[in-house]
Amino acid sequence: MTTETDRGTTRSFLFVLGSSRGDGNSEILARTAAAQLPADIPQRWVDLNLTPLPDFEDGRHDTGAWPGGENEEELRRATTEATDIVVVSPLYWYSVSAQTKRYLDYWSGWLSLPGGGFRERMAGRSLWGVTVMAHDEEVVADGLVTTLHHTAAYMGMRFGGVLLGNGSRPGQIRDDERAALRAKTFFRSATPLALFPYEDGTDPEES
Repeated sequence: MTTETDRGTTRSFLFVLGSSRGDGNSEILARTAAAQLPADIPQRWVDLNLTPLPDFEDGRHDTGAWPGGENEEELRRATTEATDIVVVSPLYWYSVSAQTKRYLDYWSGWLSLPGGGFRERMAGRSLWGVTVMAHDEEVVADGLVTTLHHTAAYMGMRFGGVLLGNGSRPGQIRDDERAALRAKTFFRSATPLALFPYEDGTDPEES
């Protein structure tokens, strides 16, 4: 796990890298956006390939202690210590990668940890997304956006949106001038409280 931390500030970013290859297009775009953050805001970068988790097993209704491993505990602590969590995942089959989905599945287990208060701790914090896809039409990423938005809504978090870029071959995102321009101001975006469509009055068929 790569860690860059500074306890001197009240805001901190956790970047969760979910690509199946290192230095992928989504990571490149995320680092471009992260470079625009003020120097006094700490950043912590986690590569899920270097901090692997076994497939999630739902033991929420079992008795006894939660059988968490070292990597799980490290990820849980990193998640709860950050004020802003940035999910960095390429678009795989119109949603997040398997590594990213497994990480989010573990949130289900953390919700029921005795004395953990995971949901209470996450409420009010901000969730962001960064993804690069091969398709030119960004609407094909709606499934990924919905996954992250609804995760934030369930947790009572704020949602900063998803920074989208285009690329397939290694490094191709560097040719996407529109994504590079968006990255410069992405983390200045408003982070409204995430609400499910039935909570904010939006018709799901019109959203």
